[in-house]
Amino acid sequence: MKFTFFHLMPYRPMDMGERHQHRAAWVVLPNTLYDPKKGAEEYRSYIDQLAYAEALGFDVIAVNEHHQTAYGMMPAPNLIASALIQRTKHAKIAILGRALPLVNNPINIAEEFAMLDNLSKGRIITGFVRGIGNEYHATGINPYFSHERFQEAHDLIVAAWTRPGPFSFEGEHYNLRYVNLWPRPYQTPHPPIWIPSMGSSETIKWAAAPERKYTFLVTFSGRDLVARYLNLYREQAKQYGYEASGDQLGWASPLYVAETDERAKEEARAGIESLFNDFLAVPWEMLMPPGYTSLSSMKNTMKMRKALGAKKRHSLEELMASGTVVVGSPATVRDELSRLREATGANNLVTMLQFGVLNDELTKRNMELFAAEVMPHPTFCNGPRGVNPFLRCPFAGDSLLYGVGARGRHQMGFAEDRPTNLRRVVAMPLVGSRSDRSIVPARDFASGRLVS
Repeated sequence: MKFTFFHLMPYRPMDMGERHQHRAAWVVLPNTLYDPKKGAEEYRSYIDQLAYAEALGFDVIAVNEHHQTAYGMMPAPNLIASALIQRTKHAKIAILGRALPLVNNPINIAEEFAMLDNLSKGRIITGFVRGIGNEYHATGINPYFSHERFQEAHDLIVAAWTRPGPFSFEGEHYNLRYVNLWPRPYQTPHPPIWIPSMGSSETIKWAAAPERKYTFLVTFSGRDLVARYLNLYREQAKQYGYEASGDQLGWASPLYVAETDERAKEEARAGIESLFNDFLAVPWEMLMPPGYTSLSSMKNTMKMRKALGAKKRHSLEELMASGTVVVGSPATVRDELSRLREATGANNLVTMLQFGVLNDELTKRNMELFAAEVMPHPTFCNGPRGVNPFLRCPFAGDSLLYGVGARGRHQMGFAEDRPTNLRRVVAMPLVGSRSDRSIVPARDFASGRLVS
């Protein structure tokens, strides 16, 4: 299984009392509530967290695009991706995703991704989205043409990446006399394309088409909806005449791990409830403007999501009960994730380990516990995983060990220091010399026993 560390970059210093004097944290929230000095510190902290995720062994680090909102301070995610290229060496960098219908010239997006792919030497994953309804209020684009503009922009971008130029492109919404991309993408034929979605039936059918077979990610949904939408993708693939692989399927979820269930709930509560009640909540007319989606998808969304955003407050317990968020001890989190993986066969998990007002200290602890005690579990292993040579899945027949050294959290790996199948964990400090290794007390995942 591949693990992605995803960030929204919310504006945590928000005056929540003032925020609730307005309809939403999107579009209508006065920008006088933004303090550039505090915002600059937020960017610094968030970029540090994303870079740290590579050191912890995440396969992918990911950013996204939103406009005119305190929910996510990334109107230009390509700029954050460029900064991350300089801070990292191995992890893939995903932009999940660029909202294609919002631009008047999709070639600009094709050029940006091609540049990033060259700068990173092929580490870029592209994410294409229509943008949620809020974005159409922010940009003035007619949501009725959202699907048309999305598909046409996609076709233009892929053609620009793959066809020898110059050539012309004529569509209903985009017309260019010259398409002649410089530079071309580093990856052949182009960077991988992922499609995040809240479950639109039109998007599922389009992403699963045999000429695309794009990785489909379900976002901000309960466990039943995640299973429903990912299995709809599988069914659609069968109708197209092929079997969807686990690599084509994934889901995203806010997650929090602590030593016990009670401590996890206590520490995660403010962050989770602020995410859903203060940052994400919007009126229906803002979330679903007229023409944004088909009538059938609109009815399905209203029915399945029980009027998302209409309720005044969502509690942590309600969000946990639906599986929209996963909060608990390592065992609780592993069990919840493994059940959903078994129900869907998905091989991609997009984790949101910072959310809402969750502070830097708790975010770092959450990241480290998740990396040490959830990611390496055999349930999530499909053979050797990741690029960090000190963080691997066990081979067949091996037991997986993990532990925490006296000096704090460490990256976990294996040492061939026993003549048996059972390998001992090597803890490598995140700061200091690579030769500074120590054997630490570890726990065998299979038996739960401590191993000296």
